Amino acid sequence: MNFRRVYSAPVNKDVGIMCDQTICLNGFFKAKDYPEYLRRIRFKEAETGQALVFLTNNTTLPATTIAALYKSRWQVELFFKWIKQHLRIKHFLGNSENAVKTQIWCAISTYVLLKRNCN
Repeated sequence: MNFRRVYSAPVNKDVGIMCDQTICLNGFFKAKDYPEYLRRIRFKEAETGQALVFLTNNTTLPATTIAALYKSRWQVELFFKWIKQHLRIKHFLGNSENAVKTQIWCAISTYVLLKRNCN
């Protein structure tokens, strides 16, 4: 990604935040498509030592909160991946929150019953 750093905020590296930067996209078309500043947060996980980079347009939340939100979001992504692989829901029959919850609960109940009967 082609960008330039505009500002670096002070960080507490003890909590895993390696840098908290305000950046601007370089390139004529990129800067034209998104002229606003972005926030780039580099986070190092304590358990795995893996470095993660998060881009956001939220400039008000602390960097630790942004990292925690993205980590929680990843758990949601893994849950939906599990649903697609195990429950075989191809599409939802309704659009309301209640319809989606009902269909997921029915699929989970069927999955549990089938797993119990197989063992």
